[in-house]
Amino acid sequence: MPEQTNTNSRPHSRRHTFAIGSAQLQYDHELLELSRVVRVVKGGRRFRFRASVVIGDRAGRIGFGIGKSKDVQQAIQKAQNAAQKSLVTIQLDERTIPHTVSAKYKSAVVMLKPARPGTGIIAGATIRTVADLAGIRDLVAKSFGSANRVNAARATMKALSHTYASPTRSAR
Repeated sequence: MPEQTNTNSRPHSRRHTFAIGSAQLQYDHELLELSRVVRVVKGGRRFRFRASVVIGDRAGRIGFGIGKSKDVQQAIQKAQNAAQKSLVTIQLDERTIPHTVSAKYKSAVVMLKPARPGTGIIAGATIRTVADLAGIRDLVAKSFGSANRVNAARATMKALSHTYASPTRSAR
């Protein structure tokens, strides 16, 4: 009998396990940006890589980090460790955020609005990645100002950290 494979799983797992104390926590991670940074010195050019990574458990915990190294894999690993140290817990209202929120980081401004079930994530690539790893399934977002991915990710993290639990809705 031929072996059955799961068609829903990705070919390369992006799940990373972090050890915090005695607990093992698993987070998905996504590489936002990988850039080559050049420093000109007397003897020539020195190349390094800068990786920006977002991690999340898809249940309300999310982190963002940047790592630099001469090697791509080391830069990604450093970024994952930095993201793990900057974890933030956000408030979710089932599949979306509880209320409209906006935040500014440097020149990047993001506005996040809750959406009805089934809408999906209507946002740019950076906001979509952060929202998906946070566990948000329905969201409408708009980014203003800077198109810098790092600043947009930090503004999105700041906006999501400002969410609070909405009061229970009374029947009308």
